Amino acid sequence: MITFPNAKINIGLNVVEKRPDGYHNLETIFYPVKLSDALEVIEAEETTFSSSGIELDATAKNNLVYKAYTLLARDFDLPPVKMHLHKVIPFGAGLGGGSADAAFALKMLSDYFNLDLATTILEDYAAGIGADCPFFIQNRPTFAHGIGDQFKPVNLDLSAYEIVIVKPPFSVSTPQAYQNITPAKPDFNLLEIEKLPIEDWKALVKNDFEKSVFPQFPEIENLKNNLYEAGAVYASMSGSGSAVFGIFRHSPMNLDRFLPEGIFIYR
Repeated sequence: MITFPNAKINIGLNVVEKRPDGYHNLETIFYPVKLSDALEVIEAEETTFSSSGIELDATAKNNLVYKAYTLLARDFDLPPVKMHLHKVIPFGAGLGGGSADAAFALKMLSDYFNLDLATTILEDYAAGIGADCPFFIQNRPTFAHGIGDQFKPVNLDLSAYEIVIVKPPFSVSTPQAYQNITPAKPDFNLLEIEKLPIEDWKALVKNDFEKSVFPQFPEIENLKNNLYEAGAVYASMSGSGSAVFGIFRHSPMNLDRFLPEGIFIYR
């Protein structure tokens, strides 16, 4: 069986407050996009995990796909499987690729072995892997709050637009992104985005991490400006970076002309 875990982008990201446990409460909208990995699972004599594509930064047994299998195998009598991940979604980019892989693994294993797990049960397993992992179970536009683990569906459809994702040849770590962040209540309520024309997003829908990341990595700010120059209606860094996305009314022509060399482009 094969499945295609897709990435997400963050439309707006507000760092609202620091919690007593040291984490931060956030508000954002997760929006699924077409950029996808490929994950295959077949029964085997022993459980193994392998990968191709982008080189992974973790050992096989530390990969979230492997963790998804072990979580289910702990509670169900699963036979051994061979899992292979072809990695396309870059990591350290704010696109949720690892969480997507794990969530899709949970869904696929449930289907493959006829576990008939309810959506809420799959989301509980996903929550044990990562805060944003449960989003990919239902995989639909969602307002996320808390530490990014509390969800509410939003009525947002960008299918009439083209979303272009660009990434510089480096990543941004979470500690780097949180440097110089001052939590604050946002001026704009992201739940109102359903009623807001996309032309107004530029002035109102902000990613707070840009305040911290852009001074450290001006190349990322330049990419955002490049996308606006190429005709984007809205552009923003996704999550804590380093990927930036642009939303276009029409497929941008000669996009390479607006971008520096060495930039990865996903359409």
